[in-house]
Amino acid sequence: MHRLVLSLERDKLASKAAICKPWVPDRRDIIWINFNPQGGKEMRDVHPMVVLTTRAYNERTGLVIGLPLSTAASNATNPFAVDNSRKLEPSYIICNQPKSMDWRLRGAQPHKSAKVREAVFKRACSELNDLVQLVD
Repeated sequence: MHRLVLSLERDKLASKAAICKPWVPDRRDIIWINFNPQGGKEMRDVHPMVVLTTRAYNERTGLVIGLPLSTAASNATNPFAVDNSRKLEPSYIICNQPKSMDWRLRGAQPHKSAKVREAVFKRACSELNDLVQLVD
């Protein structure tokens, strides 16, 4: 009986720790992040970003590597944009503007959409790979 009580208390503490664990962006997450400062045709201001890097990398380095999202209608004809639209709101992943950013310093927050659908994420990664040719 004593072991059962200890086991239940351990489980309770573990679930509290999981609840209290600080948020860290993970691969496929959509986050809000401030793109300023920017230059030229780069994305600016606060926009959503699709996270390409793993939670472990993001937590350890304080950085995320990701792709900006935009609702601008002009991206419908952008050859480097992947359609991420849901329901009535257009949304595009801009694959030719990958960014590495300090997500803590820039005050990144989770987006209400939470994660990009797996198929869309794979298309965006494929488009990025076509541009930078990391993988044959």
